[in-house]
Amino acid sequence: QVQLVESGGGLVQAGGSLRLSCAASGRTSSTYIMGWFRQAPGKEREFVAAISRSGGFTSYSDSVKGRFTISRDNAKNTGYLQMNSLKLEDTAVYYCAADPNSRGVSTRRSQYDYWGQGTQVTVSS
Repeated sequence: QVQLVESGGGLVQAGGSLRLSCAASGRTSSTYIMGWFRQAPGKEREFVAAISRSGGFTSYSDSVKGRFTISRDNAKNTGYLQMNSLKLEDTAVYYCAADPNSRGVSTRRSQYDYWGQGTQVTVSS
């Protein structure tokens, strides 16, 4: 079992930055892939970014590539999502997730077994 708790969401103006954190417990973080997803009102939950167990490999959706950076600190059992140059369309609830089974990085929602409760990110004009 893995418990995930996100933090760092909030209200930010367009062009600004936020850093989300995902604190994990219950299982050593280096044993699972970590991912970030988001869900805007009325839309499906979508992939944002993922990072391999060691942190050596990452993957991003096209919509955030070049603006967001995913990272992890396995010693602290914590993952991060640095979000820069935020746009109105980045407004959503952001979820971190853990995949203990796959190799490399996982981009499909169905690959993730464990989910946090989500943190709201609102970008204003």
